[in-house]
Amino acid sequence: MAAPRRDTRGIVDGTELFARVRFRRREPAEPLRPYLEHYWLIDWDLTEPYVSHVVPHPSVNVVFQRYGDPCVEGRAEVAGIGLGLFAQELEGCGRVCGIQFRPGGFRPFAPDRPVSDWTGRRVPLPETALADASSVRAVLDPEEEDARVAALDTFLLRLGPRPDPQAALAMALVDRIRTDRSVRRVGDLARDQGLSTRALQRLFAEYVGVGPKWVVLRYRIHEALERAETDRGVDWAALAASLGYADQSHLVRDFTATVGVPPTAYAQAVR
Repeated sequence: MAAPRRDTRGIVDGTELFARVRFRRREPAEPLRPYLEHYWLIDWDLTEPYVSHVVPHPSVNVVFQRYGDPCVEGRAEVAGIGLGLFAQELEGCGRVCGIQFRPGGFRPFAPDRPVSDWTGRRVPLPETALADASSVRAVLDPEEEDARVAALDTFLLRLGPRPDPQAALAMALVDRIRTDRSVRRVGDLARDQGLSTRALQRLFAEYVGVGPKWVVLRYRIHEALERAETDRGVDWAALAASLGYADQSHLVRDFTATVGVPPTAYAQAVR
């Protein structure tokens, strides 16, 4: 696994978020890297409330969080893949330590149920039997960032991920969707793997949590969102074609449905 990525894909108006909070990505311990994208750490101390928005990745996250007075008890939850735009109001001071699993990488840590069972849900960690209150304190209490990262490593290594060839296949297929723009049709991807379309859909339901078509569309929107923020001269028709859309109107429709505004309006607003 390479070092944690540095892009802002999925974060709505990342420049504004980074101006208000301290955001970092950290690499997990080596045995965990096949399963994880990265850890993500956020701290803030705000004089007025701020609402952050994220177009979620097709990833399960485990989130340790504490808001307000440092003496307030922290909490943790398993956050399944969010199907829509996620909004979180931040105010006062707070701290979050998150684990972003690779799509397909969560199942080896919780092998008893399909990942689709978590999709669209946020389940308190104590209800999952993955951790207790002491784990939450161990992650959130240290002031030193390295100590928090070490506590996240300890938490996951204690769970003992179980190698699973099907999980490895799911992770590889999602990586291909993310990096190969020629992957546009689920049937073609299935045939390349010697699978039926239905078998590929079952694999994604069991190990990723959403279908392969959903993953293709979500990564398209992530790229369009990033381009809207970073490229002042976006040719939306050309971008739509490069992302596999039949025409610009289909990209505009999907972007608007996901983010809430058309891409041109979003680009103008963030600038």
